[in-house]
Amino acid sequence: MWLKYQIILFFFSISIFCGAQQGQLSASAQISVLTCGAGDDLYTTFGHSAFRVQDPVQGLDVVYNYGTFDFNPPMFYVDFAKGNLYYSLSKQETPYFLYAYELENRWVKEQHLNLDQKEINSLYQFLETNHLPENRDYKYDFFYNNCATKIGDVLEESLGTKLHFKDQLEEKYTFRELLHQKLTLNSWSSFGIDLALGSVIDKTASSKEHMFLPDYVMKQLGNTSLDLQNLVSKEQMILNRKESNTGSNFLTTPLFWILAFSVFVISITYLDFKNKKRSRILDFGLFILTGLAGILLLFLWFFTDHTATVDNFNILWVFPLNTFIAFIVLKKNGEASWLPKYMLLLLGLLVLTTIFWILNIQSFSPLIVPLLILLGIRYLFLWNYFQQSIRLK
Repeated sequence: MWLKYQIILFFFSISIFCGAQQGQLSASAQISVLTCGAGDDLYTTFGHSAFRVQDPVQGLDVVYNYGTFDFNPPMFYVDFAKGNLYYSLSKQETPYFLYAYELENRWVKEQHLNLDQKEINSLYQFLETNHLPENRDYKYDFFYNNCATKIGDVLEESLGTKLHFKDQLEEKYTFRELLHQKLTLNSWSSFGIDLALGSVIDKTASSKEHMFLPDYVMKQLGNTSLDLQNLVSKEQMILNRKESNTGSNFLTTPLFWILAFSVFVISITYLDFKNKKRSRILDFGLFILTGLAGILLLFLWFFTDHTATVDNFNILWVFPLNTFIAFIVLKKNGEASWLPKYMLLLLGLLVLTTIFWILNIQSFSPLIVPLLILLGIRYLFLWNYFQQSIRLK
């Protein structure tokens, strides 16, 4: 596995050092758009898009790839977390590009663009200029500025008003629904994305905005005209995916662990209620986990450049203040007089989460339903327990 990724990174990185081609392309040249299928890793889940330029007279066959990024800078993960990540336009020989996708067992489809020689050279020169060291880097945004959105943007900039994107979608989806089309609902990646991204992605995307996904770029190009002619002259599959049996194990899914955790917490709560005691370690764990998760969401909302993490109402049920309350409920005699009111506040926030969900203010992961139930039961128990403890003082 490690060797496979080293080979893939080599083929991608070698492209950065390709020198710019000079002059004009011949009359035999053609430009196409490549759409690549999903891979097994999260960063490959949504597919990929790139331009391919071929000129048999000059022996040219290269891919212009707006999806290149560098893992090596020491602050890479910090920049990624802060939403300050830069991608680059790279250029590499097509066989190397395809071999990397063959290693990952991903399909690649090619759409030949119906361009005359002047248009081909205009697009080619645009890509060459964009590939210059001073131009190739751009600030990445998953929904609005990525390898897929660049395809439409570059075509519009190089071909001008002659290009017309037809509104071909019979049904439009929200950004979250579009993500779910590429994700397995009962997966850690889907659960994490639904937790981290806010209500801003629950708005319906326009036809053009659907093009943040490579599949929709491919569909849109098939419904795009240039001077009243179809933009795509031919489509062909140039790399097929081999069928593979990758069975899923329910024991590794988030739903299994959420259900197991819920049963555990509810069982302990029942025993606590029956024995008229309180499991302080359990309460500390619940409050610290929900509190820290809430702080992370606040950080993504207010202290990063991510456009998709704002207005995230998951903080209603993973409440940041729980981080500090955790150390109070850990104490043996942690029955402050205001704790019953705080438990009522938490119960109210759970109800508010449900209301926001019903009113479509934000769509939450269905996987949180058992978590809302267990938190509601535990908070209700603590409200009753703290009230009785205070009366006995």
